[in-house]
Amino acid sequence: MNKTPQSYTSPAKFFHWSMGIIWISVWLIGFLAVYFRDALNPSHGLTYWHKAFASALLLLLVLRVAWRVTHRPPPMPDQMSALMQRAAQAGHLVLYALALTALPISGWVWSSIADKPIMVLGIFQLPPLTEPQPDAYDLAKWIHVTFAWSSLALVLGHIAMALKHHWVDKDHVLSSMLPKAK
Repeated sequence: MNKTPQSYTSPAKFFHWSMGIIWISVWLIGFLAVYFRDALNPSHGLTYWHKAFASALLLLLVLRVAWRVTHRPPPMPDQMSALMQRAAQAGHLVLYALALTALPISGWVWSSIADKPIMVLGIFQLPPLTEPQPDAYDLAKWIHVTFAWSSLALVLGHIAMALKHHWVDKDHVLSSMLPKAK
């Protein structure tokens, strides 16, 4: 009996798609909040929701990593070289490290430096990571915005590779993560 899964588990798919949807939404809200502040975010309502959902991603990340550590993913396609498999693993690691960890933490630091609260889904407030530091505000903002644009490039690359697997390579990579895949 083959114990290697041919598809991701339902919880793994839930974490992937829900976090993906939240991440893209948070990124777009953050973009609008920063680059269209005067027109769309004069009272910082977009900023509130950006932080509320971005901070929830950190909680979901802990659950997702715990699930991933205890549940084996399906194997990569046989036609992928060992080098490409290592590149895929490294890409996922960078995606987790930058887009799902460093980006929200840098926003938390920025909010702490600015002495602005973060309400996780409007339910509870995260504690500040540092004392307010007005002199560090611009640097904290620059780091967060740089991480945001870099993360977007990674996410778009991830999507492009998934579509390549599906349309060019015609393998099971994308279908194994789709909600209806068994």
